[in-house]
Amino acid sequence: MTIQDCAQRTFQVAVVRDLLAGIFIAAGLSRAGAEEVSLALIEADQQGLPSHGVVQAENYVNYLEAGMAQPSDEPASVEDRGAVTIIDAGHMLGHLIAGTAMRHAVQAARQFGIGVCSVRHSFHFGAAGRYAKMAADDNLVGICMTNARAVMPAPGGAEPLVGTNPLAIAVPAGDHPPVVFDMATSQGALGKIHMARQAGKPIPDDWAVDSDGAPTTDPVAALAGMLLPAAGPKGFGLSFMIDLLSATLSAGAPGTEIGPMKGNLTKPMDCSHLFIALDPAFFRPTADFLSDVDVAVERVKSSRRAAGTDELFVPGERKHRALQTSPDAVTLSPAAQASLAILARDRGVALPDEWEQE
Repeated sequence: MTIQDCAQRTFQVAVVRDLLAGIFIAAGLSRAGAEEVSLALIEADQQGLPSHGVVQAENYVNYLEAGMAQPSDEPASVEDRGAVTIIDAGHMLGHLIAGTAMRHAVQAARQFGIGVCSVRHSFHFGAAGRYAKMAADDNLVGICMTNARAVMPAPGGAEPLVGTNPLAIAVPAGDHPPVVFDMATSQGALGKIHMARQAGKPIPDDWAVDSDGAPTTDPVAALAGMLLPAAGPKGFGLSFMIDLLSATLSAGAPGTEIGPMKGNLTKPMDCSHLFIALDPAFFRPTADFLSDVDVAVERVKSSRRAAGTDELFVPGERKHRALQTSPDAVTLSPAAQASLAILARDRGVALPDEWEQE
C-alpha cells in the first residue's frame, strides 16, 4: 500500500491498538509492553500530535529488530535513594521506562513531598506531557524533560550542540482538567519536519537553516542542516539546561552522542530523562491548592479577548478536548496507514478488515 492508495480515515482505538501491538510483539515486545506503547502512540494522534503518534512505530520497530533498542519490560537497574531514584533503562523503549520512572517519582513524593527519578540509557519516549500528566492525575505536580539528538547550534554557532529537548509541566486542578504545558525547545518540532518531508510540503522559514546556514522552507534541506531554537538564545539556553539535568545528572549521554531516530541503526539512541513529582499537601492543604488552580484557570478563560478571538485556552486544554471528543476513535493520516500496513504485512501480522475497506 502506498500513501496515494488511501486517505485520512478514522478507526476504533481497539482496532489500531491490536494491529500495532501485533507488530510490536513480532518485533520482540511482550504483549503488555506492546499494548502500552501502542496506546501511547495512539493517544498522541488523538490529541493532535501525529508527529509523536503511530507514524513513529516504524522507527521503533527498526531499532528493536536491529538490536539497538531492547524489548525489555524492566530496566537494567533501579537505585532507590529515598526521594531520589536512579534508573538505568538498558535501552528499553522510552514509553515503557517513562511510565515506570514517573510512578517512582510519585511514590517518593507521597512520602517526602518531592520525588525525583533520573533515567539514563533510554529511548525516545514520545510526548513528554503524557508523563507529567500522570502525576497531575494523582493530584501531584509533574515535571518531565528529556534530551535528544543534537540538531540546534549555540547562538552564532555553526554546528549542532543540543536537541529539541522537550519540557512538560502538569498541575492538577479541582473542577478543571490538569493544566499541562508541553513544549519542544526548537522553533518547530523535528517530527513535524519529517512529516512535512514525507508529505512533500514546505516548513515555515523560521524553523531551520540548511547546511550553509541559510534559512530554508525545504524540509529535506532542513534535516540536512540545523533546526533553530525557539526564542533564539532563550530556547538554546533552556535546551542546554535540559541536557545538563537529563544527561549530565544521570551520567547519561549528551545530545551530541545520541543516535538519530532514522538512518543510523548501528548504536542505541541513548536518551536520558528527568521526572519530578511535587505533592501540594506538603506545601498547603491540597483542596485549597486545587481550588486556587481553578481560579487561575477561570481568570484566563474569562479574561478580555482580542478582536476575532472566540475563546482563550490554558496549556493542554485543546489536547484534552481533542481526546475527550472521540476517546474511542483515532484518525490516521495516509502516511500512518500505509506505514502500519507495510509493517504488518512484512511481519506476517494480519491486517484488520477495516484496513482493507475503501
